[in-house]
Amino acid sequence: MSRRDLHDVAVVGGGAVGAACALALARLGLDVCLVEAVRPPAWSPAEPDLRVYALAPDNVALLDGLDAWQSVRSARAQPYRRMRVWDAAGGDPLGFDADALARPELGWIVEHGLLVDMLWQSLLRSGVRLVCPARVEGLEHGEGAVALRLDDGRRVAARIAIAADGAASPLRRLAGIAAEARDYAQQGIVGYVQTERPHEATAWQRFLPTGPLALLPWVDGRCSIVWTLPADEAARVLALDDDGFARGITTAFDARLGGIRPTTRRVAFPLQRQLSATQHLGRVLVIGDAAHAVHPLAGQGVNLGLRDVSALRESILEAQHRRLSWDASHRLARWARTRRSENTVAAYAFDGINRLFSNDALAATLLRGHLLGIVGRAPPLVDLFWRRAAGG
Repeated sequence: MSRRDLHDVAVVGGGAVGAACALALARLGLDVCLVEAVRPPAWSPAEPDLRVYALAPDNVALLDGLDAWQSVRSARAQPYRRMRVWDAAGGDPLGFDADALARPELGWIVEHGLLVDMLWQSLLRSGVRLVCPARVEGLEHGEGAVALRLDDGRRVAARIAIAADGAASPLRRLAGIAAEARDYAQQGIVGYVQTERPHEATAWQRFLPTGPLALLPWVDGRCSIVWTLPADEAARVLALDDDGFARGITTAFDARLGGIRPTTRRVAFPLQRQLSATQHLGRVLVIGDAAHAVHPLAGQGVNLGLRDVSALRESILEAQHRRLSWDASHRLARWARTRRSENTVAAYAFDGINRLFSNDALAATLLRGHLLGIVGRAPPLVDLFWRRAAGG
């Protein structure tokens, strides 16, 4: 491979995690190339994106350092200051409050399309080489580098390649990294609704035997929903007209915010847990959904992916400060072990919560509401749970 045409890093996948990774590493002075199959469309305020993220404070700080957050916040972002979680079977609720945790907010609700668009705007100012549209069809290993063979005949060579190309990651497969998946046989219905009473800048979640129902506060008084249901029930609910859907979701939410009516179309996506066998093999790293897909009940999917980016940035920054090789195999392996450990713990924790709460077995029903209440009545536990979710 010609050193003249050799990049430091080739990131494959230009979604939120991949774009953030390319920006973060370029800010360290690395020569970065980003390969993406389809350039993301420009965000429009006319209609909100049905896919939203609940960004934790540590990841907001990451985005702020990438010259993307202020643009996102100025365009449209909703802070949430409280969280309320309770179980339909009874028991005390679990709550988090920004005032009690000495924070201005617990996090921010942001549209996927807006976040990706603003990250790409930052990319255009960053010096990152954008190769788009292009798909990776082959992977070649060389001495101290890898080469990506693209579908248009071009080759991109780099010291490391980073797979950020989604749960079905072609680059992960080309690298020979296996992934273990568990189909939850559930789907998540998303859309926007208007509630009769104000959402109070609160992220609400009610656990039902069929799966959790979350209402996330939105900028214009509406809420974004994520309603987890068994696949056959999700199909039935999606087929309801607006009046039928309104009755169903109001009942499912126990009318906590009064009557609820849909204001947009609804779509559903299948849910699964997926973990790659490793996040590092040779000179290929795996991040974001390519490495770990988790249940959405805790809203941690994109947060885990952005933490992959932050940890990689810190590893490279440390090597640069110590004048060591930032792409040494042992250094990349250490990053991968740490991240896979943390991501595995998170994935199985969410899996366990889903198993406990998404069923009507008598033992689970008697236990789960009391567990929420116990945590809610112990400030140190509340603080511990929140610091974990916030990346602290």
